[in-house]
Amino acid sequence: MSTGHLQPRLNAWHLWGLAVGLVISGEYFGWSYGWASAGTLGFLVVAVLVAVMYTTFIFSFTELTTAIPHAGGPYAYARRAFGPKAGFLAGFATLVEFVFAPPAIAMAIGAYLAVQFPGVNQKAMACGAYVVFMALNIVGVRTAATFELLVTVLAIFELLVFMGVVAPGFSLANFAAHGWAGQDSFSGAAVAGMFAAIPFAIWFFLAIEGVAMAAEEAKDPKRTIPVAYIAGILTLVVLALGVMLFAGGVGDWRTLSNINDPLPQAMKAVVGADSGWLHMLVWIGLFGLVASFHGIILGYSRQIFALARDGYLPGWLAEIHPRFGTPYRAVLAGGVVGIAAIFSDEWVSFGGQTLTANIVTMSVFGAIVMYIVSMASLFALRRREPGLARPFPAIGYPVFPAIALVLALVCLGTMVWFNPLLAAVFAGLLGLAYLYFLSTARQRLTASDPLPVEEAVIP
Repeated sequence: MSTGHLQPRLNAWHLWGLAVGLVISGEYFGWSYGWASAGTLGFLVVAVLVAVMYTTFIFSFTELTTAIPHAGGPYAYARRAFGPKAGFLAGFATLVEFVFAPPAIAMAIGAYLAVQFPGVNQKAMACGAYVVFMALNIVGVRTAATFELLVTVLAIFELLVFMGVVAPGFSLANFAAHGWAGQDSFSGAAVAGMFAAIPFAIWFFLAIEGVAMAAEEAKDPKRTIPVAYIAGILTLVVLALGVMLFAGGVGDWRTLSNINDPLPQAMKAVVGADSGWLHMLVWIGLFGLVASFHGIILGYSRQIFALARDGYLPGWLAEIHPRFGTPYRAVLAGGVVGIAAIFSDEWVSFGGQTLTANIVTMSVFGAIVMYIVSMASLFALRRREPGLARPFPAIGYPVFPAIALVLALVCLGTMVWFNPLLAAVFAGLLGLAYLYFLSTARQRLTASDPLPVEEAVIP
């Protein structure tokens, strides 16, 4: 079995494309479910606060990524800061985030294709997307990353085209109408709706931290990763706010609040169903979904690979393809889980939300737990290892990481309050994973990690 080093083949452009591409599908769908809870104005407030959380998080997280360039990303940082149990928690949370995000994106790909081809089987299209992009990820990381960069640039171009085309139909009055949880005035219901909408604001930026999982495959990661992260988060903040404002101002935003294709429907309201602009949006807009789908497959595969290599998952998942040098079994394993989620309507579509909304929320649960553990790891490593080489120290330390940590804790608390059933599912999966963790201590003693992470012992 071939396990060991992944090869450094990615430059700063590849990593920027990955940072933006991992996330950019969040500009195309998913976020509009937040309108159903908070209204346009309430959701705008939530989105700005979440943008602050992500900006401060990325400016802090980059310190960890450059100091410990490990394919396990957050798992490796937590393991070094607090030991194996914290590493397990961060690894599990990251795995949930990256394994549950792709099926939601795959369903959106099916929905976009259904706009062009009414009556198409959306789940079949979603599964087809898995087959195609798992294969591309297996063929080679540089090929995959170059493709990711290309589709990301096209996706950004299409979002700018969308804003330009719908601009003549934009009205601030349309955007503000019923803007507080479906009401015209601020109230207690508006506050509750804003808290409930937090997962969908997070979806705007979810998975940008996945660049950390390509750290072993980055050329000069101490230089290229900070460039990719900072340029990436700034790009995404501008796009997210622009798309949300223009989509909400072209008509009755309530018709867009519970669907997987809000941008085509918003454009249809301005240019009509037969416009060439609409058809272009559907086809080129698919690139945005593809960019995130493809990039997150790369992310989950590296997380599975790193956990298996270190004995946290079955070792056979860490095998590297002898020809392509990619963790092909990890790619396939995450795909099996994602395809199962696509066909899990009966157990995922509960709590009054759609299948996509529930999958998005589950992915966000994993992300928020990982953000909390990562920021705690940053503070712990500053205290316990002051001499650790930090090529890119956290900007604004300790204020920025503290802001990110506090906002993440608030997000987690409100998500548990408003999504108790999904929180219970997340906790149940965590419990089952922990039993596996306890039962496999021996395999971690014999696991071979070519990039060892020193495990701090909690005093």
